[in-house]
Amino acid sequence: MTLEQRIMPKLKAAMLARDEKSVRSLRAIKAAIIIAKTAEGAGGELKAEDEVKLLQKLVKQRKDSLEIFTKQNRNDLAVKEEEEIAIIEKFLPQQLSENDLKAEISKIIAESGVTSLSEMGKVIGLANKQLAGRADGKSISTAVKELLAK
Repeated sequence: MTLEQRIMPKLKAAMLARDEKSVRSLRAIKAAIIIAKTAEGAGGELKAEDEVKLLQKLVKQRKDSLEIFTKQNRNDLAVKEEEEIAIIEKFLPQQLSENDLKAEISKIIAESGVTSLSEMGKVIGLANKQLAGRADGKSISTAVKELLAK
């Protein structure tokens, strides 16, 4: 079942229930799907990994906005961003915990034979491929730096 097929019934139910935060979040996901499907070269279809990347992008945008709104003491807008993040994350695969992430990255470091911080990019590239959808790039980068600095 595609992401769009999973979202549509939830959007209808949220509209009937007059759940503003769910409607707002689900419409944002639907709009992003439509834009991605109609983009040049997309062919009108999204692969599962593209759907995950799309959701991660939406969450990252909202987290960035949340950080800005929090710094500017705009709590009204920050709350909206938090609500949308919570709803969008329901459609993402289960995220790795910090310990699990470090364990996975330690395996990748051991398999790749990287020993210095200067080769960090190689590890991050491999980790992004293997952990796609289960961890965001910022968490991966932080964990790689920490493990290679030892």
